[in-house]
Amino acid sequence: MKAYLAGAIEYAPDLGKKWRDEMALFLQNELNHSAYNPLLEENKYLTQEELETFRELKVTHLDQYKVILRKLIDGDLKALKESIDYIICLWDTYTEKGGGTYGELTVAYEHGIPVYMVTEKLKPEISGWIIGCTTEIFHSFNELKIFLRNKYALTF
Repeated sequence: MKAYLAGAIEYAPDLGKKWRDEMALFLQNELNHSAYNPLLEENKYLTQEELETFRELKVTHLDQYKVILRKLIDGDLKALKESIDYIICLWDTYTEKGGGTYGELTVAYEHGIPVYMVTEKLKPEISGWIIGCTTEIFHSFNELKIFLRNKYALTF
């Protein structure tokens, strides 16, 4: 099984690296599941030069930026539709500022892919659209891990 790790990249202080690394390790070690980490997938879709410059191009050369960013969007959406069994989403202030996670959760809903959200936010603070796209909402990664262990223990 494969989980898509959705959440802030662009506005997250560490690009969302720490929680994704920890969750990927948990999935592999405890459930024998793999993780699709969009932060790592950038290496598959972009050249080295694009990787090094594309974030700057948002300000300096918007047309070039869009071309490069669309490679990432296309790759992530293709993976979502073709190889993802469920999504783990960290929903926080940084996620709300971006846009990709909104799209990913909508695509997941459209394709019947379960979405397990972790958030410290109160439900009234979260967009109704986003809540409508989720399957389960957890207040911590520990709660989510207990759920995943119970749900997927038999698939190990």
